[in-house]
Amino acid sequence: MRLGYFTMPLHPPQRDPAQTLQEDRESVVLADRLGFHDAFVGEHLTDRCENVTNSLIFLATLIGETKAIKLATGTSNLSQSHPVVIAAQAAMFDHLAKGRFIFGISPGALSSDAEALGILSEDRNRMFAEAIDVILAIWERDAPYAIDLPGNRYKVTTEKTWASELGRGVMYKPYQKPRPEIVGTVVAPHSKGVIAMGERDFHPLSANFLLPHWLRTHWDNYAEGKRRAGRTPDPSEWRVARTIFVADDDRTAERYGREDAASPYRFYWRQLREKMMRAKRHVVFKMHENEDDGAVTVERLLEKLVLCGTVDKVVDQLLELREQAGAFGEIVYAGMDWVEPRLARRSMELMAAEVMPRVNRAIGRQAPRQREAARI
Repeated sequence: MRLGYFTMPLHPPQRDPAQTLQEDRESVVLADRLGFHDAFVGEHLTDRCENVTNSLIFLATLIGETKAIKLATGTSNLSQSHPVVIAAQAAMFDHLAKGRFIFGISPGALSSDAEALGILSEDRNRMFAEAIDVILAIWERDAPYAIDLPGNRYKVTTEKTWASELGRGVMYKPYQKPRPEIVGTVVAPHSKGVIAMGERDFHPLSANFLLPHWLRTHWDNYAEGKRRAGRTPDPSEWRVARTIFVADDDRTAERYGREDAASPYRFYWRQLREKMMRAKRHVVFKMHENEDDGAVTVERLLEKLVLCGTVDKVVDQLLELREQAGAFGEIVYAGMDWVEPRLARRSMELMAAEVMPRVNRAIGRQAPRQREAARI
């Protein structure tokens, strides 16, 4: 199992963005030093608590300060820009990073972003689907472009102005061939969109918002999509994000991870609960779809959605999660505000140096038993 990193990021609104942006950069640099496989960074335009407005710009500042970690948009919100702009910028980033790039995509869920852009009444899921079709067409074709896909609002042409001898009318193709890995964040239980991901060989990242019992619905749908496309489902392609805090002792783990009024985990889940309730998307926090809204409390979210404790306890919790969800290829560690930087860094260090080796040794011991059971 690989170890990845994801940050929205999410900070208290009174904090100075210059400082929080620097802390967010430091967390990715630390993840690189600790051997994390990838780092996904989100973007929003109109949220005071979420300070990254363009994930590609943010990640570009980290290319020279990191060595091995893959830098991933988490996500590029495809309904918010013309696909020509995103295709050109993502391809250029792939060249700058020399292939250390993962193209994370989504429609863009924040309603205030959509309102500010004048697309609140638009079907943003459809805009997303049309945009990715055009982006892939740009990357697959040669100039001059004459992209007019049936039913797609985005028409792309450079035929009138193309000048091959000047290179005019030509767009970047990505550094990676035929394209970067494409990852889609999945939030809703039983998401039908993840079936399409499987069909197109996009890889799912199940959000840390989701109660664990819903996770298997993502894998089941992804596997269905892969089979429809005539491919064998591969659990290594599935990422699962979780909110995790690892400490040297139980008392620190409970205090910083759940109990303190100033806990960044408490702040995070208080914010997420309110936002998801207002957006009518809080089914992800429910034990079943018809459960009363009153059951969705911050205390429940802290209990069910924060893997918290010493190394031994977090190892046990991760193995239990894998038992419940099924095999997956990467656990994606969700970054928080650095209320106490020493504890935030220590958690990442313990996660990389102690938790993951133990988890992978345990998985390795389980694998022979699983193969034997399959033969029987």
